[in-house]
Amino acid sequence: MFDLFREIIQTLSHNKLRTALTGFAVAWGIFLLIVLLGLSKGMINAFEAGMNPDATSSMNVWGGWTSKPYKGYKEGRRIELLNTDIKALEADNRSHIKSVSATKTLDSAMVSTQRDYLTDGMSGVFPEDANLSRIDMISGRFINQADMEQKRKVVVLSEKNAEQLFGSAGNAVGKRVNAMKLSWLVVGVYSHPWQSKTYTPYTTALELSGNNGRVGEITVIASNLQSEADGEELESNIRSTLSRTRSFDKDDTGAVHIWNRFNNYLTSQTAMGLLTTFIWVLGILTLLTGIVGVSNIMFVSVRERTHEIGIRRAIGAKPRSIMLQVVTESVAITTLFGYIGIVAGMALTAGLGALIGNNEVILNPGVDLSIAVEVTIVLIIAGAMAGLFPAIKSTKVKPVEALRDE
Repeated sequence: MFDLFREIIQTLSHNKLRTALTGFAVAWGIFLLIVLLGLSKGMINAFEAGMNPDATSSMNVWGGWTSKPYKGYKEGRRIELLNTDIKALEADNRSHIKSVSATKTLDSAMVSTQRDYLTDGMSGVFPEDANLSRIDMISGRFINQADMEQKRKVVVLSEKNAEQLFGSAGNAVGKRVNAMKLSWLVVGVYSHPWQSKTYTPYTTALELSGNNGRVGEITVIASNLQSEADGEELESNIRSTLSRTRSFDKDDTGAVHIWNRFNNYLTSQTAMGLLTTFIWVLGILTLLTGIVGVSNIMFVSVRERTHEIGIRRAIGAKPRSIMLQVVTESVAITTLFGYIGIVAGMALTAGLGALIGNNEVILNPGVDLSIAVEVTIVLIIAGAMAGLFPAIKSTKVKPVEALRDE
């Protein structure tokens, strides 16, 4: 082992400039690979942080306009979703539907206090909407099942709207607001990056709308979906059920609009995988420039040690042992400079993570242990490839001719 280290140092000491430039190329290739992998990991972290299991397996449904005539109805007919569609969807698709909820919007509702007022209306929602919309409660609570069953007149305000109505978000819970000539109890205040809706129980909003049964949006939470084909099948089943309840052609894609978030999630996952693959390819191509340099260094080293190789062959050294020595030296040189690139890349990604902080695009960039192991394997393979041809050349040295070499 000591002799190996001595020979590696000797190889590096010959033509220091060439060795430094080659080592820089190897380190730079690995540095870029680590930084790019770290940033892609940050993008994946941000993407997954914005998702949850229910949201990624959900489908949102809105009414549209028919584009085909059906059973005496002309095309261009408005299709509106009804509250009764919730039960129909649950009954027809029990094997692939976990739950169905809906949103009822009260656009004309003006929420007010003596201090100020809001003109955004109110949204009647189910309790699970807090999870789907990633609502972060900062005080109080969200709509619960008891609110739904008793049709309570309660609201949940955004932090921004609570400050506008009461001067401070912390003072809002337990206070009352006026809307639709009724008094409503504020039960919670939430925080959200961009959303500022005023939430109320779905059943309450439905009743105050005159029980016309019309809903703005239906959300289907799917279960037991494994592939894109499963997602497409459920989407087709949803359209088929609604075509029966709302009387339109099941092949009329304009009658209802369905956002298949499950299939979109699978597509995004594929895109993230392709991004990671592209980064690996780019990093390896950059690394190849350094590998060619390492290979050249080993060719020079073999040529300079021709006499030494001849002596070793003359005293009985097998070609395999000489070949192994050259490959080992190449792997050691590549790994040495490669780990310099790894350390520098990890330091930069850690600095970027501290600088960026919590970001919607890149979150906690960095490399984990598995990536470090993968890069190490790449370094070993690359080093072995760099030393392979010089090693083969070393085994072709004939002892008699090598001993004559000066």
